[in-house]
Amino acid sequence: MTTNLTKSISKPLLFGMLIVSIGAEVLLYLSRYSSMASTLYDAVMVSSFFIGWKLYLRLRSQHDHSKSPRQLLLQFTGAFLLFFIGSTVINVYSSLTFVDFNKDYDQYVQDYTESQSVEVDGGGDASLPEEPSWSFFEKIDTIGYDLYNDTLAGLEEVWRLSYMILLLVLLKKVFPRSWESGSRDIFLMAALFITSILFGIDHTLDTEQPWAIRLGAIVTFANMGFLFGIILLWTRNLWLTVIVHALYDITATLSWYYIDYAVEYFTLGILIVHVCLFILEKINQQRSIQQLETVQEGYVEELTQKIE
Repeated sequence: MTTNLTKSISKPLLFGMLIVSIGAEVLLYLSRYSSMASTLYDAVMVSSFFIGWKLYLRLRSQHDHSKSPRQLLLQFTGAFLLFFIGSTVINVYSSLTFVDFNKDYDQYVQDYTESQSVEVDGGGDASLPEEPSWSFFEKIDTIGYDLYNDTLAGLEEVWRLSYMILLLVLLKKVFPRSWESGSRDIFLMAALFITSILFGIDHTLDTEQPWAIRLGAIVTFANMGFLFGIILLWTRNLWLTVIVHALYDITATLSWYYIDYAVEYFTLGILIVHVCLFILEKINQQRSIQQLETVQEGYVEELTQKIE
């Protein structure tokens, strides 16, 4: 995998990767001071989709091309369940270890929920017509903006892959002997660890918070980022990881602000689909084995008859 990830990079692609990785971080930091920087950050996230098309093939192996749609869906459901279980453990750990961060985050969710309900109800603004249609479109705008941000969050996996490739190329140049000696998995895990730390730090760049809260955010989101990175390397499928990331964020937002236990309900549905797909895949594998055995038996009988 590392050989494929570090193959030659064209100058335009290198420029795009630098914009998606380092450029995005600079804009994210500046977004605490400028709304224009925030808009440009969203634009970079959208453009990262096109960079992802150039990079995702570097992850895939020849075996991946032979997977059926059912096998890909089974891999997706397995990845989502893995992240749900892992994120649950991480959230429990963070709630027990970083009390200040947990209280601050809960307060943020509560304040945001209350502010959205006030905006949707049109509270305090007599200039707005009190019509059902106005309330309907305000709800659509509010939910749509949240889901838009969550969808863009999924494209952070393009950011991760760009960073990992850049780090691997750098490590290959700095440690050529270790690279050639076959220690590439160590470099891959180092790149995953570094990008996970950066993932955690990036979730604190756009806000100013006390260190007690910031440290909790960094550790929590770094662990989440590490989990996404493991899924990326396990599936070797960039877009599958993007979808898992986006869907988890979307269901989490729905659960916090709009529908209680949306994450749990969605995960239950994913679990049911996963079990059904797993059973179908086992049945299909058993049939393939039986067909292969039948063909082999027929070949042996035919060969025996020829010998006689």
